[in-house]
Amino acid sequence: MIEGHGDDSYRYDHPIVMNFSSNIYSHADLSGLYAHLHDRMGVIGNYPEPEAHTLENKLADIHHIDKDSVLVTSGATEAIYLIAHAYNEQHAQVLQPTFSEYADACIMNGCKVSAIYQLPTEREHFRLDGEVSLLWLCNPNNPTGNLVYKRYLQSLVEANPQVLFIIDQSYEWFVGQPVFSAAEALRYDNLLLLHSLTKRYCVPGIRLGYVTAAPHLIQQLRTHKMPWSVNALAIEAGHYLLEHDVKGLPVVDAYLQEAQRLRDNLNALGALQVWPTSTHFMLVQMRYGNASALKNWLANEHGILIRDASNFDGLDNRFFRIAAQDPEENDKLVAAINEWITT
Repeated sequence: MIEGHGDDSYRYDHPIVMNFSSNIYSHADLSGLYAHLHDRMGVIGNYPEPEAHTLENKLADIHHIDKDSVLVTSGATEAIYLIAHAYNEQHAQVLQPTFSEYADACIMNGCKVSAIYQLPTEREHFRLDGEVSLLWLCNPNNPTGNLVYKRYLQSLVEANPQVLFIIDQSYEWFVGQPVFSAAEALRYDNLLLLHSLTKRYCVPGIRLGYVTAAPHLIQQLRTHKMPWSVNALAIEAGHYLLEHDVKGLPVVDAYLQEAQRLRDNLNALGALQVWPTSTHFMLVQMRYGNASALKNWLANEHGILIRDASNFDGLDNRFFRIAAQDPEENDKLVAAINEWITT
């Protein structure tokens, strides 16, 4: 695991009052969840389910798939390391730049890892390198916000039956274009989908995700999964979140419009180039200066936290990533960056 993921406010003595550094919306009303967990605190006196089957059953019902096609994990990150362990010592490719844990997990488990920066085209018959047995991609991608369209991915998966595709859809709730549904994934024997309740419900401290795939692929993962990896409070939180409306979650269309407004305002400063994005977070390239210096200045002077993106493969010290928040906070971020540029 690399140093320097987002949400590292613990590094600063100055209190962080606006957090743009993780791809989480900061204004969901979680008071109902807090009250529920307070009332259910007694569950910590007992072991949780060895495997979170009750939550898997509920997710299966929601997705209209068989319970044997769902595996609940301690966040999408546990799923990433579990998959790398189950398919160790193989040749894995990772579409870069992206979340570092895909490559890290594969290297930890003896895989040969290579980076690609472009997927094969229709002219190339969608064919991947014949030596590749695993392909990892994040869709929409972190940190760029790029979305690979579902129709293309269907062609890619079908053209490469020898490759196991691991598609991380942790941010699937924050795009305006269709992505694979859990039911659609079951049509393929070579596709694993990763999902994140952490991202959907803005609860990064809970660590709750799940995998959907054909039953034989899920069973392969179960044989490598350690018991009790999902704690009792996370299971309780999962049940509550799936059964109750959470107030304050952003309406996707309006949220994406606000993200575009933020992108336009940052581009208007002249010193930044904000890459196009299909979701609520975006990658920003500085025309001068470096992201680490800007990050520290924003944190110490304004209590604003951004994500230094220089440690993503293929990027350098000119890049940072932000996730849109509410309009008032977004405007304060733009004003603070403008102050840094003009001083």
